[in-house]
Amino acid sequence: MKISVMGAGAVGSYYGAMLVQAGHDVTFIGRSGQVSALREHGLQLEKGGTLTRLTVQASADPSVVATSEIVLFAVKSSDTETAAKAMAPFLSPDTVILSFQNGVENAERLQQLLPQTIIAAVVYVATDMAAPNHVRHHGRGGLVLAASARSPELAAMFTAAGIPTEVSENTAGALWAKLILNCAYNALSAITQLPYGTVAQGPEIDGVLQDVMQECLSIADALGVSVPGDTWHEVKQTPLMMPSQRSSTAQDLARQKPSEIDYLNGYIVRKGRELNISVPVNRALYALVKLIEMKREA
Repeated sequence: MKISVMGAGAVGSYYGAMLVQAGHDVTFIGRSGQVSALREHGLQLEKGGTLTRLTVQASADPSVVATSEIVLFAVKSSDTETAAKAMAPFLSPDTVILSFQNGVENAERLQQLLPQTIIAAVVYVATDMAAPNHVRHHGRGGLVLAASARSPELAAMFTAAGIPTEVSENTAGALWAKLILNCAYNALSAITQLPYGTVAQGPEIDGVLQDVMQECLSIADALGVSVPGDTWHEVKQTPLMMPSQRSSTAQDLARQKPSEIDYLNGYIVRKGRELNISVPVNRALYALVKLIEMKREA
């Protein structure tokens, strides 16, 4: 299939690379410096102790989506509106857009701006960028797609490319399950600049993680969202499955870039205020990350 990756960061680069290896026609859309590196040196995928160099197509011009059947939309949550408006004039009516983003509202935000089919994807992968054209895989790699007419076909495509994918009828619940993991670990990893495996060994951390989880579940319940599975088990499994991974928030702060904390713990804080539900641990983690961002800007 002909695919564009809008936002060639760690997530977009990893899934795009997997699709390139499976023989799909993939174009990466990124900033000019990254595009130059991809064109000149290819995309390097480091996975399972093997470094693979892939010859790829890359552009800084969003008009390249014009011929795409699928767009993997992998920009930061704060860039959703800007990126959607940039590619809107060039999209075919039949193009399917998959939101490969953190948070629980991005697919809705995209649908308000674009008439195309938007499918929310819950992304479970540990990656980082060692260089603008070098993505490193640290663990997992599966997807959960919201149910739609196209989802079974897309799930089969991803699975055939080595990306385990399932389709969920409970989209909201699946997005919230991922949000809870992000709220539990992203801020802690960012504040300490430590990977998940080390964070999980800290004193009293289980209590902190449980408090974050329960606050999130209280908000989800008040909103009528049914979070599937054993949430505490998933929280405890995360550092076992991704021990060397630093959160995307930690990576953003280390590079002195804006983080997505407003769409993670910050989202829980906003909803808690709206619903009159106390979320003190999420509030504290959110406040600390925002203070680190303020220190960077000072």
